[in-house]
Amino acid sequence: MNVIYTDVLVIGGGLAGLRMAIAARRRGHEAVILSLVPAKRSHSKAAQGGMQASLGNVIKGQGDNEDVHFEDTVRGSDWGADQDVVRMFVNTAPKAVRELAAWGVPWSRVRRGDRTVVINGQRVTITERDEAHGTVAQRDFGGTKKWRTCYVADGTGHAMLQAVGDQTIAASIPVHERTEALALIHDAGRCYGAVVRNLMTGELTAYVAKATAIATGGAGRLYRVTTNAVICEGIGHAIALETGVAALGNMEAVQFHPTGIFPAGILVTEGCRGDGGLLKDADGHRFMPDYEPEKKELASRDVVSRRMEEHIAKGKGAKSRFGEHIWLDITLLGEAHIHRNLREVFDICHYFLGIDPSKDMIPVRPAQHYTMGGVRTDHTGQSPTLKGLFAAGEAACWDMHGFNRLGGNSVAETVVAGMIVGEFIADFCDRSENDVNIPTGVVREFLQREQARLNGILLGNGTEDASVLKARMQEIMTAKVGIFRKGEDLQAAVDELQKLLVRSRNIGLKRSSPGPNPELVTAYRTQMMLKLALTVAYGALVRTESRGAHFRQDHPRRNDAEWLKRTLATWKSDSDTLPTLAYEALDVKRMELPPGWRGYGAKDYVDHPDTQARLAEVEAARQKFADRFELQQALMPYEHLLPARLRGRNERIDEPFAQAEPRRAAE
Repeated sequence: MNVIYTDVLVIGGGLAGLRMAIAARRRGHEAVILSLVPAKRSHSKAAQGGMQASLGNVIKGQGDNEDVHFEDTVRGSDWGADQDVVRMFVNTAPKAVRELAAWGVPWSRVRRGDRTVVINGQRVTITERDEAHGTVAQRDFGGTKKWRTCYVADGTGHAMLQAVGDQTIAASIPVHERTEALALIHDAGRCYGAVVRNLMTGELTAYVAKATAIATGGAGRLYRVTTNAVICEGIGHAIALETGVAALGNMEAVQFHPTGIFPAGILVTEGCRGDGGLLKDADGHRFMPDYEPEKKELASRDVVSRRMEEHIAKGKGAKSRFGEHIWLDITLLGEAHIHRNLREVFDICHYFLGIDPSKDMIPVRPAQHYTMGGVRTDHTGQSPTLKGLFAAGEAACWDMHGFNRLGGNSVAETVVAGMIVGEFIADFCDRSENDVNIPTGVVREFLQREQARLNGILLGNGTEDASVLKARMQEIMTAKVGIFRKGEDLQAAVDELQKLLVRSRNIGLKRSSPGPNPELVTAYRTQMMLKLALTVAYGALVRTESRGAHFRQDHPRRNDAEWLKRTLATWKSDSDTLPTLAYEALDVKRMELPPGWRGYGAKDYVDHPDTQARLAEVEAARQKFADRFELQQALMPYEHLLPARLRGRNERIDEPFAQAEPRRAAE
């Protein structure tokens, strides 16, 4: 029996996983990271546009602060977010940006004086302040009141992953590459690590740990067209689901990015529209102002994606041999700007489309992009039902994004949640009552169970082809659980996915090698992915309202009275063909920002019974407290939830510590 012991086991080698491991290691705990690929090739690398943090450096970001970022995020989530968590996030994000700068991330910087930008299709001259010269620059992104997105041209994720990866190496944290967690080891409501398969040898090893953290990214490969890497199959979600103890939260909340290159789905960053790019139809008409006259191309992603599809349905899509699409026009930005700030976009267009985006419009159409749902955690990043299991980043339902994520908040969440949750993991490991105390027999049982599962596929007489089942699953999810949803389609999806799941129990292989066997990998992953697909589709079927990225054509109104609650999905038995759903109500009575109009589309929603009373309480507090910090404290205290080292205010040009600290000292 192969067993490796460590204090902290991190499953996933992207930004969230690396940052959690660094936090734990700095506190004196041993950590091991598992990664399907070399860590610096993780999908975090693909993040292009930038990271949100309320620095308030650029002139178009003047007046930005945690309050504005908080409101943007909560409204963007369509009131599905955990507001305590959002507060923790917006307070820590500026600290994370500055830490990353110290680690070597070459953030684009502000230059004093005049510069020309494109705003609403027009070239405008803005003047940056002398005192901002040399500070971290920020660009515009959808769904935000201020320019807040820090960036490194359009290679932000690449730069961040390099820097955080180097810190991981400097801390001597081992990364076990080409390894995959197949199951979580757990007993009596306590997680003790994972059964892990070496993808090169096929060997199984038990990694036993005080704390186990899932940071495996999203589940985009449930869909046929996605911006996600091929490794983003949701296996981290699945191993948590298969415990029957840990819950997945809000899996029906799936985001589609408006600008995936058509037909491949490769991401074209929101930075294109943030920098002034326009969406145009087959006639060359800029159509977004017709639907969203205030936000236009920079409405929230769920809104822009729906408007694009609606416009295509009206016969306004540009036609190609692959189908219809919309045009993204960034030619007005100019060649110099594109080569300086959108270099990856230029390369993608050149190599995959054979066009020059400084001269040619880019064919785009919405593609699956982000999984808002994930392993349900509390504010510490720990599962409320499976002690010792933590999660962060896209694999987690922390729940910062609710039913729609704002652009720039995901790459920010990776490092911010990594910082915060990593500290809580270290706290967990510090406590002696959390020492590993698991019988050897339990570990052996999990190893034997997973080996038997693999042998059943390898040596069985199954007749089903995993690749065929997977492809059909992806077609169903794309066609019936996409941007627009309706009951009859969702029911049909659930019915067929159940049949596919049953068929997947009879998968056969052409090659029975236990070692480097891609056919075997596809087989067991497909079985897991079908459970996830059912969790998404069934959750969407039962939720009879529209909220954020979850849009029901047969229930187009947001219904706070019945559905202001978080979906919790568990999978109780291997013989089940559907998840068990439960719901966690959101408490309007303690919300800092009670539910209301998002700022997009029609004001069409059903109020929660507690909303009006809470709005009155908020308004009374606003009348009483002029100081924003005192107001926030009165409405929803949160600072005590943060690790001590991450508390404290953030300094800005317009909010120097010379003004803020005396007030703090008196508190």
